[in-house]
Amino acid sequence: MRKSFYILIASFFWFTANAQNDVENAQIVAEISPTDTLISIENPYKFEQINPDEDYPWHARRFKVTAGGFFPLNNTQIQVGQTNGNPGTLIDFENDLGFSKSSTSFMGALEWRISRRSRLDFEFFSLNRSATKTLEKQIVFGDNTYDINARVTAFFDVQIARIAYGYAFLSKPKYEAGLLIGAHVLFGDVGLRVDANQASLEKRTNFNFTAPLPDMGIWGEFVLGKRFGLYANVNYLAAKIDNISGRIISYNLSLLYNIYDNLSVNAGYTGLNFRVDDEKERLSGYLKWGYNGPSVTFTYAFGKHVKLYKH
Repeated sequence: MRKSFYILIASFFWFTANAQNDVENAQIVAEISPTDTLISIENPYKFEQINPDEDYPWHARRFKVTAGGFFPLNNTQIQVGQTNGNPGTLIDFENDLGFSKSSTSFMGALEWRISRRSRLDFEFFSLNRSATKTLEKQIVFGDNTYDINARVTAFFDVQIARIAYGYAFLSKPKYEAGLLIGAHVLFGDVGLRVDANQASLEKRTNFNFTAPLPDMGIWGEFVLGKRFGLYANVNYLAAKIDNISGRIISYNLSLLYNIYDNLSVNAGYTGLNFRVDDEKERLSGYLKWGYNGPSVTFTYAFGKHVKLYKH
């Protein structure tokens, strides 16, 4: 699965490099007419250009780095079958295993404006959760059975990496909108264990997976004022890759406030809801997880401004 992810990244770089050349060439050809003088050919953009350094120093920079906290509410279900083909118990982590619905996590992102219309986005999210509870029902997880009144410790660790290519069909000084194509890659590890007499390990079952989930969507970025901006995106896709099938819906809405020059603070609401079915050689697993909640992040923009025109 990791090999598939690396191939996907390489494909994005090849596609965006070619797309950038084609778009820039097409813009030059389209804007030069037989009546153009030598001066107009040297400067084909005869329309008004904004001065982002003075008007919006935080907007349309070549690079943006974002990092901060995420405070999601979780809804997690998992089912891991036995090696003999029998299904396991459908487990609700919050209700059956005592997991807290609320959690706190770190999230980070990098945006690279390749050209006026093309961009690459990289995101990373990590969440480790655990809980201990005395079972109120029998649970079959893999080849182990955990009986009622057993004291069980469970964990759910997941890292999510995302890469996406965006193309702006609308590109104006105060607003942009376009399409996204990319993939979320989930690296997960789920497990249960029970201790006999609080001393020796009696049973332990782990189920780990790597799930690449491609998605497509739309995005928009809007300048609301000298210090305010708004960003939104939504993505969806259902697909099957090798022995893993999945469905994903993600979205983000964030309001930006420019604190000083290149530094901004963002208050947003983010959600990711997915389902993964993983068929392994010995175990089959089903995971349904949704996290939705507010985030507070800081963005530092640097590099030259991308030229935007009022045409």
